[in-house]
Amino acid sequence: METVYLAGGCLWGVQAFIRTLPGVISTEAGRANGSSNTLEGDYDGYTECVKTEFDPNVVTIEELMGYLFEIIDPYSLNKQGEDVGEKYRTGLYSEDPKHLEEARSFIHQRDDHERIVVEVLPLVNYVKSAEEHQDRLERCPDDYCHIPEQIMNKYK
Repeated sequence: METVYLAGGCLWGVQAFIRTLPGVISTEAGRANGSSNTLEGDYDGYTECVKTEFDPNVVTIEELMGYLFEIIDPYSLNKQGEDVGEKYRTGLYSEDPKHLEEARSFIHQRDDHERIVVEVLPLVNYVKSAEEHQDRLERCPDDYCHIPEQIMNKYK
């Protein structure tokens, strides 16, 4: 089992989507790469993300990046759907340099890689979101989600 942190805008939809993917073992809603150890105030530079534990024998980093690109606009800086702000930036974060190299390779292989604003960075810190954010769309299916329904249901 390996772990990456995937950011794709509002974490409710991202978590609901990622947990349906082949090879994903578990997910947890949280925040990555902020400047404090709490989620007080304006989130101190954190981005909403989903801690994703996966089986690398079933799904690769390149495939995870491909799935992420299905649910985001990779050219949109700090905005996905109706959500605007630094905490909605997109990216892959990891403590494993191999994950970062593979994610960067995925982006670089795209013809338009110079326009892509998806971060690929080492994980600096991570804070789990409050329980009210865990599996939110499963408990409250009518809540807002920026991911189109046909994509949300694609891997179920």
